[in-house]
Amino acid sequence: MDYNTAFEKIAELIEAQLPVSKEQIKPESRLVEDLGADSANIMILICDIEDNFNVQVDNDMLAKVSTVDDIVKYLTK
Repeated sequence: MDYNTAFEKIAELIEAQLPVSKEQIKPESRLVEDLGADSANIMILICDIEDNFNVQVDNDMLAKVSTVDDIVKYLTK
């Protein structure tokens, strides 16, 4: 999967989970500080990512993720 396709899908998942519009979601957007996610939102987002991308997210990823770009890069590596 290429970066742009993954970014678009992640943006859709974030928009469904958080009170932000897709236009507010940029690669450099920080999940907590910029988009207002809390730990529960992030856990639900991870579950949504696992379901939509058919992947198992490593627990290590949670400690490393702070931006939308971090998620997309994780999924496209």
